[in-house]
Amino acid sequence: MAMDKMFKMTVVLFAALLTTASLALGKETTYKTDDVSVSELFSLRIEPRMFNWTYEGLSEQFLYRSSLEGYPDLPSWIRYMYSPEYHSGFLYGTPPLRTADTRVPIEIIALNRLTYETKRLILMLAIHRKQPAKHVIQMKIDNLNWVHMMDPGRIENLKNIFRNDLWPESRPDLHVIFMDSAVKLGARLPLRPQQREGVVVHLGSSAEFSKRMLELQEEVKPLYKISSCTYKRTSVQTTFENSGFKLDWCAFRMVATEDDIKALPHHPNESHKHGAGRKEHQHFQLPHSFPDKWDAPLKSEVPERNYSDEIAISFAIPGMIFALLLCGLTIILCFQHEKLMQKSSRTEYSPAAPNVQMVHYSPDDIKSTIKLKSLRDVPFDDTHSISPTDSFYREGSPHIGNMYMRPKPPPYKLAGNANSPTLKRNGNVEM
Repeated sequence: MAMDKMFKMTVVLFAALLTTASLALGKETTYKTDDVSVSELFSLRIEPRMFNWTYEGLSEQFLYRSSLEGYPDLPSWIRYMYSPEYHSGFLYGTPPLRTADTRVPIEIIALNRLTYETKRLILMLAIHRKQPAKHVIQMKIDNLNWVHMMDPGRIENLKNIFRNDLWPESRPDLHVIFMDSAVKLGARLPLRPQQREGVVVHLGSSAEFSKRMLELQEEVKPLYKISSCTYKRTSVQTTFENSGFKLDWCAFRMVATEDDIKALPHHPNESHKHGAGRKEHQHFQLPHSFPDKWDAPLKSEVPERNYSDEIAISFAIPGMIFALLLCGLTIILCFQHEKLMQKSSRTEYSPAAPNVQMVHYSPDDIKSTIKLKSLRDVPFDDTHSISPTDSFYREGSPHIGNMYMRPKPPPYKLAGNANSPTLKRNGNVEM
């Protein structure tokens, strides 16, 4: 009793201090209560009218931050996402069984970026006990995003397909157990941004599966080995498409026991299995009205990372590549230098005979103009070949024939008066 009185006094004092701090900071606090049930999805749209604001058409005009009151984050079973398409935030989640008959306060801070006005909303989630569903249908809808399925009208259309046609036995208590974006659960983003990301929805009921549902399960069972397929069609394809839903039948499952539901990798209760081992390190326990708190990891649980190996690899691999490139460049330059040296050596010690064009004068006629004839047209004769070292005329040399002797100078011609004292070699007249 003394502990209960002390706790109540502490809560009252904490609320008074929080109210005083909010007034000092200029925040307007609003309180709201919402009733939710265990193992049933709840969703709340956070929009400007909740804070008596009017949307003025500006992009990202309002900013919202939500957390468990007094803690930096939300409980593990509650998620918050902002939709630029609807200019609103969404709180959604499925309360686990351990939160039954409790009240969870969610603090929402709203900021108007146009006027820099800040307001505060306390959302009290009153969680009621409910019998969990014994039979669950898991499906993936490809042509919608998670925010589209937050529309209550679209949820009712999906339920009516099973209530009226496929699973009439589930009409009294058919409800949504789980819903989230397919991308957050591991699916790939679409190739084109215009395409939808897809949403995973789980519907549950305590009623037994109908005969038609069992036949549908046998129809899609061969597709279980394929992770995703949008090209497969079933006998109920038209029923879903008429309501605006395109299902991925490879992800369609029917689960009959509660244990199998909890074993799903994306079930909201599954995340608490890993955190159960840290309860022994808690030095205190919150009261029953605060079942979920942000549990900071211990220093010993934080993994350590050694960067020495990564640094060595980051230097070793580029170093090896640089060494290989340097060796290859050195080998190429060495072979190129050797070829140049060999070519230079052949040019220095074995020079080729220059292609010299030798000419001689051939006076065919005394009065005719002197013509030059090329020795290149003369037939080659080995007996009259000239040695490369004989670059000038040597009289009496046995290697040079008469045709290769120095040519005679051309005859002189009379220029001007014939009686002028000039020498005429062709007429053998000498004055």
